[in-house]
Amino acid sequence: MWPSNEVFLQIGGVLWSVLVAIELAVRYFMIGIVPGNRRPTTAMAWLLAIFFLPVVGLVAYWLFANPRLSRSRLEKQRRAHDEIMKATSHMQLPEEFHSQEEWVESAVMLNRNLGAMPLEGGNQVEVLSDYRASLDAMRLEIEKATRYVHIQFYIMGDDPDYVGPVLDALEAAADRGVHVRLLFDHLGTLRVKGYKDFKKRLKKSNINWHPMLPIDLIGRRWRRPDLRNHRKILVVDGEVAFTGSQNLIEPGYKRESAHKVGREWVEMMLRVEGPLVRSLDVTFATDWWQEDDDQEVLMDMAEARHPLAYEERPGSTLAQLLPSGPGYGTENNLRLFNTLIYSASERLEITSPYFVPDDSLLYAITTAAQRGVEVELYVCEEGDQFLVHHAQQSYYQQLLEAGVRIHRYPAPMVLHTKCFTVDNEVAVVGSSNMDMRSFSLNMEISVMLLGREMVDAVNQVQNHYRDISSEITLSQWRRRPRMQRWIDNVARLTATLQ
Repeated sequence: MWPSNEVFLQIGGVLWSVLVAIELAVRYFMIGIVPGNRRPTTAMAWLLAIFFLPVVGLVAYWLFANPRLSRSRLEKQRRAHDEIMKATSHMQLPEEFHSQEEWVESAVMLNRNLGAMPLEGGNQVEVLSDYRASLDAMRLEIEKATRYVHIQFYIMGDDPDYVGPVLDALEAAADRGVHVRLLFDHLGTLRVKGYKDFKKRLKKSNINWHPMLPIDLIGRRWRRPDLRNHRKILVVDGEVAFTGSQNLIEPGYKRESAHKVGREWVEMMLRVEGPLVRSLDVTFATDWWQEDDDQEVLMDMAEARHPLAYEERPGSTLAQLLPSGPGYGTENNLRLFNTLIYSASERLEITSPYFVPDDSLLYAITTAAQRGVEVELYVCEEGDQFLVHHAQQSYYQQLLEAGVRIHRYPAPMVLHTKCFTVDNEVAVVGSSNMDMRSFSLNMEISVMLLGREMVDAVNQVQNHYRDISSEITLSQWRRRPRMQRWIDNVARLTATLQ
């Protein structure tokens, strides 16, 4: 006989009580687990997700809450850091550095301790802000390669007009015996239209290539799936290098939606000659080692003309590279940014496409404005990422009230440059956004350039951004629609999880 309805109701009541008890127990224990080694704001965001959507929140927490790399990757990063410090322990600050301000020396020491790379003089650095010209410059250097080409970008995508000629040059270099090593972020590039054809092209070539931070369940390579290697580096023969914000893809990112409205990404790259090339090459070698234990990359680097004799150095720019990412665990880029911003006494100009600061950076910028520093921020009028853009807008009123001037680059373009300048002393250019993803989850590189010449070169580009942008006023921003304000504030809740 089937049990009576009364029995079913009793069983259902027991099951419901058990589920409620489990849910309450999960919430109770997670209150003591989630905050461990996290910012309070990040912990609160996770707890809100778990409390309101327990099942979804727990699954998301399991997938995304741990920003650490695997043990093997962390060990390789530690060993690389120690070896760089050891190999450069004899290096002193360049003679021409001693005319710098004390706070600049403090920032140099910070970078050295965090990222291991020394400050070196004698560099020649050119700022490139034209998208096609930057790709053409890379192609020309690859065509001249005789020993090796090291190239890594967060996003890559083949097309006949922009990137195709660069890939042609890489294939031709590999065919003539040049060691071409290529890295791209696995998930960053996987999303690009034509990814399968891009991989087929690489497989047919003599290029030695690997995806960075691959997710391979069959090979038991698992990690938090939104960790990214966001760096952009090209080194040719240890003589010339490129780095900055630009990916190796056409300016519309192969997105039909972008092409329909004429949207293109606006970038800034650096072309470098001199000792800084070595630092970029070492960073590439460290990332290559994470994906391939091949030691030939080190042999090729050893044959490059480094260290350069003083009389052979091509320029006079003082520069220092700062790598950052979850392999370090110290948020190197955030520490540098805060140090420099708190040191400003006259002027700060900041360009960041995804400006979602943590409390420390927000306080540094607003405090600078409140103590009389002229602070200007360049952002997109229309972002390409809905949640990030609205989270970013949620900070505008606080910035404007502190005296920060905000300039919005006209839609539909995406201002993707990542740079800032401090007084007439320091310029920072690289791959790092001013958001919590770049501080905690992405592998980034930032180049610190010293001296008025480089500050003027970077500000010349930022001045152009100002000329074509529209400035927001506080009164104007306070009148924005209530629904927009609501969306901005909701998006802000997700900021620490993005």
